[in-house]
Amino acid sequence: MKSNLPLALAVFDSQFPDAHCELLYRQDYELLIAVVLSAQTTDQAVNQVTPKLFKAFPTLKKIATAKLSQLQRVIQTIGLFRTKAKHIQGIANMLLSLHGGTVPSDKSLLMALPGVGGKTANVVRAELFHIPEIAVDTHVTRIAKRLGLANPNDHVEVIERKLRKVLPESRYIKTHHQMIHFGRYFCTARQPKCHSCPLVNHCFEKNKNLEK
Repeated sequence: MKSNLPLALAVFDSQFPDAHCELLYRQDYELLIAVVLSAQTTDQAVNQVTPKLFKAFPTLKKIATAKLSQLQRVIQTIGLFRTKAKHIQGIANMLLSLHGGTVPSDKSLLMALPGVGGKTANVVRAELFHIPEIAVDTHVTRIAKRLGLANPNDHVEVIERKLRKVLPESRYIKTHHQMIHFGRYFCTARQPKCHSCPLVNHCFEKNKNLEK
């Protein structure tokens, strides 16, 4: 697929020239918490609860000192809310005690926070600090495999390495967002818009939605 990468990037640029992070936030820790909350759920669902969360608990200290049941109640509409409530409270405590209340840019420090894995750390580093990173979520995984940028059985770490190898570093952040948008609004998991896809002839699942 590497030879077809320029075409894919041109399509992404045409369809989603202004693709960006769709999570709502005002402060650095709000983004971090929003990304943690977005695991295994949609940005839309997260955006429905975070304004309520940050209104009820407007500072890190208030999140850190809240009753866990109170945090759970606010975010209970999203998946894994009990575990995520523990994570965001742990994050608030660690940011206050270890990082002066600010989100660190160092990846190892980010990944030492509760509920923060490599994908979350990459999103935060790219969004807050403009560090060239590629966060591989379900959309990026699906698009990379369908377009042959990754093999069907590749896990996220392998996909990230492969994308880093074929993409110019200057495009890491932009292409990450474009692939998410392409997967979220066009090349969806169950009903991809294959009939109108300009990349269908380069897709390894091109018959997925053409046979219907």
